Amino acid sequence: MKPGANPVDNKPVRPDPPPTFTPGPGPNTVRSPDGTVRTVPDGWVLVPPGDAALTRRVRAAGESWSVAERRGRKVFSRGVWAPAETVERVTAELEAERATETHARRRAADTGRREKAQAEYVEEFRLAVRASLNFHTDHSDLADRLARVVAEHATPVGSGTVARTRRISVGRRAEAAVIAWMRHQTTAYDSMVIPRVRGKRRGVRRMLARRSKELLDRYRSGGAVPPDSPLREALLGDHASDAA
Repeated sequence: MKPGANPVDNKPVRPDPPPTFTPGPGPNTVRSPDGTVRTVPDGWVLVPPGDAALTRRVRAAGESWSVAERRGRKVFSRGVWAPAETVERVTAELEAERATETHARRRAADTGRREKAQAEYVEEFRLAVRASLNFHTDHSDLADRLARVVAEHATPVGSGTVARTRRISVGRRAEAAVIAWMRHQTTAYDSMVIPRVRGKRRGVRRMLARRSKELLDRYRSGGAVPPDSPLREALLGDHASDAA
């Protein structure tokens, strides 16, 4: 059996990942997963988040403490503590590598691929929104405008909107993005004073979602829609410049 292999299937055993700490109660402190507060060793510095390559290489270069903080359902990196000499060495190596012409060409190619993929996804999402609307032909122009506006609003990289998740199908993302856009553009949600009671905000959002769906159904049925419809006003009225 190979050293470091699982005795059952003889496959390599991956070491457990190092623990992730949370911010401590004071400067240069962290809290371990078991709740213990630890002081950062002397001579260590914090590598702030934002440079994935630097962070990855610092972690691989030796002992380090990764710090992250959960807020709601999301986890935000707060950086990596590591020995200053390690950070300086890795930073110098990375800067030298990035100064080469080969790196510049690779980065330009990567940027081009990302931009192409983003443009393709925006169009894919716009079409998904347009299909989910399923408006009557009498409201086809309004559907086209709404699909474009929602896609432009929901798809920017890093926006954190439902359009950026991969957990659900693009069709469901499109439906959710329409309701989210309407919540802010066709209802008084943003100016509502909602009590800080558990589940209250969720209940308000569900109520507004039902109203938005009822409004959308009126455009799908082909029936008469008042000229002062909230959706029409948001797209064609005073808010047209914000929506476009």
